[in-house]
Amino acid sequence: MSAAGPVSDKIDPFVKKSVRKGKQKKSQGSSKYRTKNSVELQPLAPLKDTPPAEQQELFIKKLQQCCVFFDFMDPVSDLKGKEIKRATLNELVDYITTGRGVLQEQVYPDVVKMIACNIFRTLPPSDNPDFDPEEDDPTLEASWPHLQIVYEFFLRFLESPEFQPSIAKKYIDQKFVLQLLELFDSEDPRERDFLKTILHRIYGKFLGLRAFIRKQISNIFLKFIYETEHFNGVGELLEILGSIINGFALPLKAEHKQFLIKVLIPLHKVKCLSLYHAQLAYCVVQFLEKDSSLTEPVVKGLLKFWPKTCSQKEVMYLGEVEEILDVIEPSQFVKIQEHLFRQISKCVSSPHFQVAERALYYWNNEYIMSLIEENSNVIMPVMFPALYRISKEHWNQTIVALVYNVLKTFMEMNSKLFDELTSNYKAERQKEKKKEKERDELWKKLSKLEMNNTANKKTQQANAK
Repeated sequence: MSAAGPVSDKIDPFVKKSVRKGKQKKSQGSSKYRTKNSVELQPLAPLKDTPPAEQQELFIKKLQQCCVFFDFMDPVSDLKGKEIKRATLNELVDYITTGRGVLQEQVYPDVVKMIACNIFRTLPPSDNPDFDPEEDDPTLEASWPHLQIVYEFFLRFLESPEFQPSIAKKYIDQKFVLQLLELFDSEDPRERDFLKTILHRIYGKFLGLRAFIRKQISNIFLKFIYETEHFNGVGELLEILGSIINGFALPLKAEHKQFLIKVLIPLHKVKCLSLYHAQLAYCVVQFLEKDSSLTEPVVKGLLKFWPKTCSQKEVMYLGEVEEILDVIEPSQFVKIQEHLFRQISKCVSSPHFQVAERALYYWNNEYIMSLIEENSNVIMPVMFPALYRISKEHWNQTIVALVYNVLKTFMEMNSKLFDELTSNYKAERQKEKKKEKERDELWKKLSKLEMNNTANKKTQQANAK
């Protein structure tokens, strides 16, 4: 998993046709909240036609010129100025990509100022207050024709062989990073994709900002979990974290372990889990591959937040648990097997066939099967009652067939224990049936007694009259 794709991937236009309810693709930009700028742009000489000695000064002028912004909510206003700025931005991208000796110390303030001026803004409220990221089309940024090139320029700036973090850190500081993280709430997935790559580059180049970035991401997640349950960039931030966790040194710091248990595990309980679950599961598994001793608190945390009423989330949890079991140490498996398989037993018994089916697929996994076989004396007694009952009662024939395969596996695995469990189950069922029969007979006696009492009362009342 990479938190930063190739630059060429970022240039492709994002095209999405809306077919829901025949709605047009929405476009909105925070530019409409700005005061309209009256500056009229004039084209400057091309950098490539300028003598090398004068290029630095012209480069700074062009950066300053690109600090002018336009109202993109009005598509026909300032067309000339918009085109001049677009062409200038493209020229700047080309200049810092192919030029030599471009990133001298004196240009850093103007470069960062131009980037900040264009990308940092108050994100507008959603056009749809009941916006559902799973169902509704995102509101796209109206100023993207310029914003996209500014992000491209920012990325090329950070990736330039001439880039010097020791100089840039004066301008790309904690305040800058905080503003950058706020932009991850943008509804436009194209913008979040650029931000993901850029933040990953900043994390890699500015060692002094690493702890701060992790802390601020943690704060965003905690606010998302316990206050708002709304933040558009959770998936992208988790993708960056996946790469960061991969690079953690061993032994893991207490801070990192706490982040896993106090932040990543509670992220599972949010109702829109499906939007970022793949990235979240990747982060959790990365931690367990680094330190297997975290397996028990992770699995117990997942069991604590296990969904009670949402089958879609249950299927996701089961998928993640299988990923965890794929990397689990046998010594750690012993610690969680009973708790875990009690939950799997409930899932196998689920009336929702997708949940039951996903749980039964564990028996198709060779490594999980080897763990079950090594610990069959613990797992078989936990699973057997549910499996035997389902084999007789479940409404879905696919589930019944899968259950028969699991029972057959158990029988081959430990025939003596299987026969014992079968005998015990049947004996328990006989006891239950006997108790049910006794209860029925008792209810019949009580009903008959009540009827007699009612009849006696009526007779007494009639006699009294």
